[in-house]
Amino acid sequence: MVRKLLVDLSQGFPRHWLAGKAFRTQFFNALSMSFPVGEQEFIDSVRASARSLPAEAKYASLHATIQDFVGQEATHRRIHSLYNAELEKQGLVNHWQHWAADMIALGNKRNVPEISKLAVTAAFEHYTAVLADLTLRYPAVLEGADPMLATLWRWHAVEETEHKAVAFDLYRALGGSYKKRVRWYAFAMSRLNVMATRQTINNLWHDGVLFKPGTWIDAARFFFGRHGLVWLTAIPLLRYLKRDFHPWQHDNRELAADWLTANSEHYSIVRGPKEA
Repeated sequence: MVRKLLVDLSQGFPRHWLAGKAFRTQFFNALSMSFPVGEQEFIDSVRASARSLPAEAKYASLHATIQDFVGQEATHRRIHSLYNAELEKQGLVNHWQHWAADMIALGNKRNVPEISKLAVTAAFEHYTAVLADLTLRYPAVLEGADPMLATLWRWHAVEETEHKAVAFDLYRALGGSYKKRVRWYAFAMSRLNVMATRQTINNLWHDGVLFKPGTWIDAARFFFGRHGLVWLTAIPLLRYLKRDFHPWQHDNRELAADWLTANSEHYSIVRGPKEA
């Protein structure tokens, strides 16, 4: 299902929109900066690989979920482009989009096979699915957030949850190996952690709070506190290394459905089951 998010980013939002805390605000802002380029690459990767998927009845469901995946990611790309435009007005500089574009260009120059690009997409989709689960499962992660941006991030989390197995299932249907999947996962996670760290630090620099003690106290709590990202993501991220792993072994569709039911006024359906 493809939805339109009914929020108006044109009026802007607070500089420290997440509970007035600089570090966690700029961490989420950094993630947003990666999405337009990254999600376009995910779309391109899945589309290119899907051309090799036989048009057989047993793959009909996968073909349908691929269509929804493309529609949802295109919508995310548009919303986060608007989000990032506001960040530019606030004086932040999006370097991540250029780092990602350069990495994609290098992969194309080296003729990285489509199945390997799909493995990278599946890896990033697992990471975003883990973060999505946290934002839906633990209200403390976005506690005190500007209501509009809390809605935006949780809407995004819902749709990442819905399509979290698409790239993985396509990779497996095309005969992708376990060894290649794990190798590209290690590559993707290392690149993501480096770029997320660099962009967050750059955001804090432009925000004028990089050297304030409170910034790093907030960082320590964000990563290592009671609901710290390190404790909440470590095991879910490591599960990807299991040979028999599948995204729906952790079935959290009920969380997504609950949010959609409680927040129906914040979105409209662009393409639903009847139109798919």
